[in-house]
Amino acid sequence: MEIWLIYAVLAAVFAALTTILAKIGIGSVDSHLATAIRTGVVVAFAWLMVLITGSGGGFAYISGTTWVFLILSGLATGGSWLCFFHALKLGDVNKVVPIDKSSTILTMLLAFIFLGEPVGVVMGIGMVLMGIGTWLMLEIKKDNQKAEKGRGWLFFAVLSAVFAALVAIFGKIGVADMDANLWTALRTMVVLPLAWLMVFKAGNQKAAKAIDGKSWLFLILSGVATGASWLFFYHALKTGSASHVVPIDKLSILLTMAFARIFLGERFTRKSLLGLALLTVGTLMPLFFY
Repeated sequence: MEIWLIYAVLAAVFAALTTILAKIGIGSVDSHLATAIRTGVVVAFAWLMVLITGSGGGFAYISGTTWVFLILSGLATGGSWLCFFHALKLGDVNKVVPIDKSSTILTMLLAFIFLGEPVGVVMGIGMVLMGIGTWLMLEIKKDNQKAEKGRGWLFFAVLSAVFAALVAIFGKIGVADMDANLWTALRTMVVLPLAWLMVFKAGNQKAAKAIDGKSWLFLILSGVATGASWLFFYHALKTGSASHVVPIDKLSILLTMAFARIFLGERFTRKSLLGLALLTVGTLMPLFFY
C-alpha cells in the first residue's frame, strides 16, 4: 500500500473526529471564540511535532514563494474554519458537512487549471456524482425548526468549501519544498491571529470565562484531532497528487455521518442516504486513475 494512501486515510479519520468533537464542544460557545481556542490547541500540537521530528531547522531555507503560499494557505484555512464552525453552530452536521466536503469538486477543477493534473471521463463522472449526492443530502424537512429558523448555515458552509479548496491548492504548491510538519505549524500561526481578531472584533473575548468544563474538553480534543488530521494530510500531499489525496481525505464524511447518528442523534432520510452513497462513490472515482 502506498504511504500517501495511509496518510490520507488517517487524515480522514481525524477529520471526522474533529467535526463531532467540535459540534459537542461548541454548544452555547460563540463559534469564533471556539475556533480561536481550537486554533491555539492546534498551534501547540503542530509545534510539538516540529520539535519531535527536528524539522525546525528548515525555517531558514524557506523561499519567498513558499512564504507567499504559506500565508495564503493560512488565510484560506482561517476563512474556512471560521465559516465552517459558524455553519456548524447554526445547522446540523448532516447538512453542513456535505457542503463542506463538496470542496473536493472545486479542488479537482483548480488542480486541473493550476497544477495540470488530468481530469478524464472517470473523474468527471465522479464529480457529477458528488454534486448530485450533495444536493440530495441537503433535503430539509418543513418540520425541522432549526432549518426554518434560518438558512445562514448554508451560506457559511458554501464559503467554507470554497476556502477549503484553496487551502488544498496552496498547500500542494507550497509544501513541495519544505517539511510538512513545519508547514503545518507555520500555517497555523497565520490562522491564530485571524481567529482571535474575529473574536475581539465581536467583543466576545470575555466569554471564555463562562465556558464550562465539558466544552473546554471537547474543544481541546477537537483541536488535537485537527492537528493530527492536518499533519497526515500534508504528508500525503507531499507524495501523492492533490486530485487523489483530497478525495480520500473527504471520505471522512462517512465516519462523520455515522458519528452524528450515534452521538448526536441526527437522523437520515432515504433520500439523504442515497445522496451519501452517491457522494461516496463519486469521491472514490478519481482513485481509479491511480
